[in-house]
Amino acid sequence: MLSALAGMAFGLSLIVAVGAQNIFVLRQGLRREHVGLVAGICAVSDFVLISLGVGGLGSLIQSAPLVVEIARWAGAVVVLVYGGMAARRAWKGQQVVMGRHSMTTRTVGAAVATTLALTWLNPHVYLDTVVLVGGLAATHGDDRWWFGLGACLASTAWFVALGYGARYLAPLLEKPGAWRVLDSVVAVTMVVVAGTLILGA
Repeated sequence: MLSALAGMAFGLSLIVAVGAQNIFVLRQGLRREHVGLVAGICAVSDFVLISLGVGGLGSLIQSAPLVVEIARWAGAVVVLVYGGMAARRAWKGQQVVMGRHSMTTRTVGAAVATTLALTWLNPHVYLDTVVLVGGLAATHGDDRWWFGLGACLASTAWFVALGYGARYLAPLLEKPGAWRVLDSVVAVTMVVVAGTLILGA
């Protein structure tokens, strides 16, 4: 049980950060579009990756530098594309109506594709879930799976809270100008993330 609590604490310390995946979940929550689906994909993806890490895949990845390098550049491209889209929205502006209706709606397919790309093509996700969680779980010996379970529960709780809790920020984002500010922050954040990937930080 203590290992599970330790896993939850460590999982939250990694996942509660400004990143491409979290920003996308937040944005979908604010728009109230496919929130459960997006949060579910993120949570299930983390469950799979954490399980692989606890099972020992982290050590294998670290021994294959070419795989890490390919993932790093692929992730940088994905993050830059998403940042460019945010910059375009910030520059042009968009008319957004909070609540049940929005003049610009993301299809289910687009939401799923973007979520999968920002999750599975993001090297930071592998570092956090497979390498770091997997590595620390190994120190718990026979209780390593409890540690992994705690990290999975933390991930699920975070994505659900982020997606469904975002609606409470809606009053602050009633005006399109506020969305331009949000998209500007997203664009800058994505460029910084991509920069750290390209520089190998």
